[in-house]
Amino acid sequence: MRRAFLILTWGAALSACNMAPTYVRPTPPVPAGFPGGPAYAPAAATERPGLPWTALVGDPSLRTVIGRALDNNRDLRAALANVEAARALYRVQRAERLPAVTGEAAASFSRRNDARQDSYSADIGFSAFEIDLFGRVKNLTRSALESYLATEEGARATRIALIAETATAYATLAADQEYLDLSRQTLASAERTLALTRSLNGAGLIGKLDVHQAETTVEQARSDIAANVTQVAQDRNALDLLAGAPVEDALLPRSLQQLTSSIAKVPAGLSSDVLLQRPDVLQAEHQLKAANADIGAARAAMFPRISLTAAIGVASSALSSLFTGDGFAWSAAPSVGMPIFGGAARGNLEYSKAQRDLSLAQYEKAIQTAFQEVSDALAREGTIDEQQAAQQRLVLASQRSYRLAEERYRAGIDPFLNSLTSQRSLYNAQQSAIATNLALIRNRILLYRVIGADFREG
Repeated sequence: MRRAFLILTWGAALSACNMAPTYVRPTPPVPAGFPGGPAYAPAAATERPGLPWTALVGDPSLRTVIGRALDNNRDLRAALANVEAARALYRVQRAERLPAVTGEAAASFSRRNDARQDSYSADIGFSAFEIDLFGRVKNLTRSALESYLATEEGARATRIALIAETATAYATLAADQEYLDLSRQTLASAERTLALTRSLNGAGLIGKLDVHQAETTVEQARSDIAANVTQVAQDRNALDLLAGAPVEDALLPRSLQQLTSSIAKVPAGLSSDVLLQRPDVLQAEHQLKAANADIGAARAAMFPRISLTAAIGVASSALSSLFTGDGFAWSAAPSVGMPIFGGAARGNLEYSKAQRDLSLAQYEKAIQTAFQEVSDALAREGTIDEQQAAQQRLVLASQRSYRLAEERYRAGIDPFLNSLTSQRSLYNAQQSAIATNLALIRNRILLYRVIGADFREG
């Protein structure tokens, strides 16, 4: 048994050999800073880019809905289950680095020619434990660890995406409710205009054309109401799915304007290095590290594989003398295996190298995609305030134009077509104002998501 122990100790000392390539983080294939120019707001230095979602969202109802989504959403539960599965596989692989010790006790009884023959035995040992001279098992364990860490980052990315999608769905519902309210207001105004037009036509002051033109506005508003009612219902269904359960009316958004003031701006910082901490980028890097370790395991598989089976125990024909010195026995059976024709092993090595190159390309693409997404969101952030202010001024100007056109029509100065055109222009301007307010909120949420630096509080 001492020889077996020496062989095991010698193998453990040599197991520090690692045939995997030394991992060096690739240089990010993007500029060191985010873009600048007319579309971008002046960059402001910040020590900590990104925000925790609790700092992003100030509306208490939306916070409650997001909290429910984090507790109940099935996609997030599936992602967390994948993390647990990857952790379990890592533990299984890590166990290969240590011998699996087993114990066994047996007894047999027989009789021949009126003579009874009994035997008893008890053994403890391990079977076919690989002495990891060239780091094959070590690198397989490292690969399993990196795969687990990649899955964990994937779950974190899913969490951030869920928060952003829930907040966006909530804002979209608020916007569609405003579209519905606007279409109802427009219908009420159009019906009053139609009633006046029919009255004037009945008095012979205007022709039928004005009546039919007024009817077009009424029917368009009714069509919009039907479409908006449908859209609001679908928005609620989408929000319920994200939250994992129906969201009661008390938690629904009250107004888009209130949300605008309760969604914070997310700082991006000056350096694009923040992207290296984005969950999907970290996930891609862990996958690259796993592929790097697989190369080491594939290289080690081309060298001899040494395994050891050993046991110690006792055996006796009498149970009372089972544990005496005469019954002691031990065994050790080292073995060496090596591929003679290494075509399969060499093919596995070439495959692992190709997988490493694939993972490298995917890692670099993840960084480039992250850079583009943040740059696009920053470009929108740099111009949305000006667009929103201009849109509000457009609504005010359209309101004045419509009031004046209607007064001139009532006074008989202008034809009804002028009033109709002004009414439609106002309707379009009001719809565009809602769309712009929604775009502002959605972009702030998008910037939170694409920066991916959600530092949890508490």
